[in-house]
Amino acid sequence: MTWSIERAPGRPVRRTDDGRIIVPLQLNATGGRHPTDLPLTLAEAEHLHAALCRALDGHPPPPSAPDCRHPLQVSPGVARILGPA
Repeated sequence: MTWSIERAPGRPVRRTDDGRIIVPLQLNATGGRHPTDLPLTLAEAEHLHAALCRALDGHPPPPSAPDCRHPLQVSPGVARILGPA
């Protein structure tokens, strides 16, 4: 039997009432798909986020990447420094 795992299509990452982060996944096996959720504490989600940032560092984002992966481009007239420098 062959298994694979991927993000569940159409199901967003969400936060639960008790503060956990839920990552919807789909387990694919020969003969069927099995939706499941990966619950993470905030600390676990932060560690996963940091690990993904380190793994992605130095690689240019593809055009379809979310905006947080693209460099910020702000007009000098719009940029403001808040607080002491």
